[in-house]
Amino acid sequence: MAAAVPDAADDLAFIPLGGTGEIGMNLNVYRCDGRLLAIDCGIGFGGPENPEIEVMVPDPTWLAERRDRLDALVITHAHEDHVGAVAYLWPQLRCPIYAGPFVSAVLRRKLGEAGLLGEAKITTIPLGGRIKLGPFDLEFLRVAHSVPEAQAVAIRTRHGLVVHTGDWKLDPDPLIGGPTDEAAFARLGEEGVLAMVCDSTNALVEGHSGSEAEVRRNLAAIIRGLKGRVAVTCFATNVARVESIARAAEAAGRQVSLFGRSLRNAEAAARECGYLTGLEPFVPEEEAGYIPDDSLLIICTGSQGEPRSALAKIAADTHPAIALGEGDTVIFSSRMIPGNERGILLVQDQLARRGCQVMTADDHMVHVSGHPARDELRRLYQLVKPKYAVPVHGEWRHLSEHAALAKSLQTVPVLVEDGDVLRLSPGRPEVVEGVPTGRLAVDNGRLLPVSGGVLAARKRMLFNGVVMASLAVDSGGRVVGQPQVSAPGLFDGETPESAQLAADLARAVGELPSALKREDDALREAARSVLRKAVGRRLRKRPNVEVHLLRI
Repeated sequence: MAAAVPDAADDLAFIPLGGTGEIGMNLNVYRCDGRLLAIDCGIGFGGPENPEIEVMVPDPTWLAERRDRLDALVITHAHEDHVGAVAYLWPQLRCPIYAGPFVSAVLRRKLGEAGLLGEAKITTIPLGGRIKLGPFDLEFLRVAHSVPEAQAVAIRTRHGLVVHTGDWKLDPDPLIGGPTDEAAFARLGEEGVLAMVCDSTNALVEGHSGSEAEVRRNLAAIIRGLKGRVAVTCFATNVARVESIARAAEAAGRQVSLFGRSLRNAEAAARECGYLTGLEPFVPEEEAGYIPDDSLLIICTGSQGEPRSALAKIAADTHPAIALGEGDTVIFSSRMIPGNERGILLVQDQLARRGCQVMTADDHMVHVSGHPARDELRRLYQLVKPKYAVPVHGEWRHLSEHAALAKSLQTVPVLVEDGDVLRLSPGRPEVVEGVPTGRLAVDNGRLLPVSGGVLAARKRMLFNGVVMASLAVDSGGRVVGQPQVSAPGLFDGETPESAQLAADLARAVGELPSALKREDDALREAARSVLRKAVGRRLRKRPNVEVHLLRI
């Protein structure tokens, strides 16, 4: 590795802070002649390895410390893993935001809910537009994806041209918006592309990702043959899919209702941008329950098993407006994002237990990916002909397979992960330094370090429980009365075990040296140790222990 040159003022570098070597939390930075450009700012899910966390965002500290050099944040499309963290992280970045019309409409609602709409400046760039920001000359290129108006970004600098694809696929009939602008990519290839920073999500999948039009035909045939109530869950911003489901429902004589805030927000943004114009207004959520079963279809959030989503509440029979059961059908028109499998399968099992028929993409053609399979990757490389390939947007197995494919197409791959500073020019691309990265958990409006003390304590409590004790002593440290001990998650209420812990605590404190008993902190720590060891002997656990000491 070459000697580090922190914040070089005469190079072009790519610096992923999130989304490279992992799924979600996309936050990419380009450095050119000392100035910075950020592309995308998304969320990720906690997954089974972080059960105490629902939503995570990349740690922007390194970028925030340099925000005086940050020319802009550009958003490529409206998926949560690319735009969902803006409302959480913009207060630290405080830079102008540039996005297409649909992303801008979605983002205005997110910032409005966070009370930031009056502070954050959003500039809407027309589709296929071009803009110059400092040393970055940006051209936006239309790409097909499972959301309207996804765009790649061609970044021209004095060092060379970089193509940042964002999420894309080659779909000849994407239903909403045009297909990927292959002619524009070919034009860039003729101009000469230094590097292509490219989506790796489906680099393991042979063939083609499939067309949204095929899903529309299959959904229409499936829904036409169903009886009872029908629920379909999909990603909220997949407007083409929402339209396909609604059209299939109308053809089958069913009225449509949307369940879930993110779906309603996406619908409002879509109609604002001129989409969904051929559909009747959807039935309000609170009125859906009064429609006859065979005449109702609901589109709901929760395709990833999110605990507070509409579908999760329906599966648990806790939704205030609707219930599903015997004779009803639920269609998962989506894929499982890695890490969400357990939550999705739990919801599907609850629905099956209630008597619902559950249909998924494993056994029915109800979903196609929005990401390129290997044939599509090959085609794009043939058009763009980049000198270097930088795989992003995937775990390491996706990145390495993408790199091998690029190499087979006579493009030199360069593998990086979050925190690497990849100098693209001058000279041959190489990782020249590293910058600090991390993950923050979204905790009811707060941002907490995933590896920090609060969440570490929460995880310990989740697996090892907690013991709380109240202890009164006199000035000499003699126990007054009986200590009170409770251990939620370990023992139920007032149990013999809790009483025994209290007795052990009183006896152990009585046996402590007199000098130690006169010091509050030392006495409190000794009491914690007694309780921790006592629980360890009984249950082989190391709980969080809190001792409230009252000196009388």
